[in-house]
Amino acid sequence: MSDYTILLELALILLFTKLFGIICKKIGLPQVVGFLIAGLLIGPCVLGWVNPSETLKIIAELGVILIMFSAGVETDLKELKQNGLAATLVAMAGVLLPLGGGFLIAAAFNGGFEGIDSLKVLQYVFVGVVMTATSVSITVETLKELGKLKTKAGTIILSAAIIDDVIGIILLSIIIGFRNPEVKPVEAVWKTGLFFVLAVAVGIGIHFLFKFLNKKFPHTRRLPILGLVICFLYAYCAEKFFGVADITGAYIAGIMLSGLKESDYIDRKIEINSYMIFAPVFFASIGINASFSGFNVNMVWFSLCFVLVAIAAKMLGCFGMAKLLRYDWKDSLVIGVGMIARGEVCLIVLQKGISAGLASSDYLAMGVLLVIVSSFLAPVLLKLIYRKSDPLPPISPDVTPLAPDILPVSVEGREKTQDIVQ
Repeated sequence: MSDYTILLELALILLFTKLFGIICKKIGLPQVVGFLIAGLLIGPCVLGWVNPSETLKIIAELGVILIMFSAGVETDLKELKQNGLAATLVAMAGVLLPLGGGFLIAAAFNGGFEGIDSLKVLQYVFVGVVMTATSVSITVETLKELGKLKTKAGTIILSAAIIDDVIGIILLSIIIGFRNPEVKPVEAVWKTGLFFVLAVAVGIGIHFLFKFLNKKFPHTRRLPILGLVICFLYAYCAEKFFGVADITGAYIAGIMLSGLKESDYIDRKIEINSYMIFAPVFFASIGINASFSGFNVNMVWFSLCFVLVAIAAKMLGCFGMAKLLRYDWKDSLVIGVGMIARGEVCLIVLQKGISAGLASSDYLAMGVLLVIVSSFLAPVLLKLIYRKSDPLPPISPDVTPLAPDILPVSVEGREKTQDIVQ
């Protein structure tokens, strides 16, 4: 590939991701779905205008690191503390069921347990890990629209989704460590544990350093630049010295800078780089790298079962735990449905696992399908639950009847009136 060809490819990626992102936003889907569709369209699967390359891979890797760093900075630790126990239990249930379900269907469609070795076990577990990630962004937008974000169910969903992703990233880091034949299982576990201990210990010092810098140099560009330095150093050290995924390092670095007075400013500056180029390239690259060459009847059925089990297991796990915690039927159902949406973290986990040799590129198409289906299903089901459980109050009989020549107010009009009153 000529050096300048990348310029044309970047132009096509940015144009089509923005176009399809706007279309998806208009119809109520997250923009990431549009990015994926754009990648499939301009990639080898359809038009073939953009092909996988080492340069695109590097830009996409930077994109995923920035996305995870930003997610860490946006983490609300106070919210986690307030709903800590309940959210943790819901998150764990929402991880264990998909993890087990993914393991079983991966075994069922890939030769079962006959002659199974350590690599196959890791590959089966990896399918379950892909299912564990929750993307709460579309659920948040739906709950905001319904005016239910600050309810008990809404706050549990927000907190549980964060914990859910942390658990998924830790599991990914452990199985990637096990994937290296030179690393022994016990060594992989203690190195992962050591990384988290050191990352948090050093991070506390960095947190106080940034507090000092906030006071001395408030609202200056040096703060987000230093934040990026910390992000890349954590990502590098995680991968280089501990065998932990670089995205885990970036995420922990973000958490260490969350809760600062200037956290929003740092996040805003980082996101400018992310949403302008790096994030669109990363998500488009998922579609560009997706391959249907290995698809056969077995793979089609596997994909359908993968999507079905991922959605059902997440919903049942979170719903069941919410009921055990004595939430009522409606809130439990909202929590279960609100946790089924998958998005960027699911795709990030999938991409990292494929890079580590835990799955083939055919699995990318499965991940794309899961993101699209769950992103559509979550808001539709949430709206149905609230529509049935919160019916409009009947018109009071003592209201003066309307004159015959005045049309009655429509149901939509009453809903808008109620919104205004509320």
